[in-house]
Amino acid sequence: MDDVVGVLTAHIEARFGMGIDHLKAAVTASPTANSDATDIVKWHGMLLESQATLDRAEDALVAALESQPSEVDDPTMELAHRVNAAVAVRDGRAMVVRWLLDPNAVGKPGLAARMLARFGQRQGPTVPTSPAPRPATAPQPGRTLAR
Repeated sequence: MDDVVGVLTAHIEARFGMGIDHLKAAVTASPTANSDATDIVKWHGMLLESQATLDRAEDALVAALESQPSEVDDPTMELAHRVNAAVAVRDGRAMVVRWLLDPNAVGKPGLAARMLARFGQRQGPTVPTSPAPRPATAPQPGRTLAR
């Protein structure tokens, strides 16, 4: 399933307009310059690690299956479980990379939130959440004014 890594790598390169190796070098040189790039490079590296783990697990399973007569023994079944776990880890990391690449993904702050974060805290007064205190000369509720 190198296709998963290849497709995501191509999306990363398109998004940042440079090859993944150049992007990694740029992030290494200045990790705080672009937090999106830093996060994507980090998760892409983790995705590559999980793909390598999956490849090794699949190779071990294939070798074990080729040496089996007809029934699968417990150690081979354990290898199959390891492959399933490695696929789950790789797919989870791929989902994170896809989420990081999508500026409109669910859970990401919208334009207004990004603008507030960029320009600091709100400058105007806050909206009151409780009623204003009554002036001492105001009539009591439920009583009428005498004329």
